[in-house]
Amino acid sequence: MSEDVDSPRDLIKLTHEKLSSDDVSTSVTCPSCGAISMFIGTTRDSFEGKTVIQLEYEAYIPMAESEMKKICTSIRAKWPTVRHICIQHRLGVVPVTEASVMVGISSPHRVDSLEAVRFCIDTLKATVPIWKKEVYETEEPSWKQNKECLWSVAGKK
Repeated sequence: MSEDVDSPRDLIKLTHEKLSSDDVSTSVTCPSCGAISMFIGTTRDSFEGKTVIQLEYEAYIPMAESEMKKICTSIRAKWPTVRHICIQHRLGVVPVTEASVMVGISSPHRVDSLEAVRFCIDTLKATVPIWKKEVYETEEPSWKQNKECLWSVAGKK
């Protein structure tokens, strides 16, 4: 196989477009890897008894991309066998059932890719400056802070 196909890749994308699990999976596919692990976070229809109509995301894009690159670097340090990493996050309006975030990671064996995916999404939620507003059916919209967020009061507990 060509070295280009097997050379490690870190693919980061912030977009207003609908995310595709097929695109993420294809982007991390590698002939030397027997595992592709993925996480897909979607908009659910309720939160604490309130009907959610949609989510809206905003980001400070330069810093968000920089933090996402740091996550890739950390993954490679913790799991050296990881081959390709793809992190995509949607911005703007995300209707119920559509994906807000996708992570795909390939490695020769499943344990490294599974552990790396969990680390990736947990770290993304804790460190990347992306903000979420929940829009409800009958109540005022509410900006939400991830409980994992390092700069939140909840994240410091």
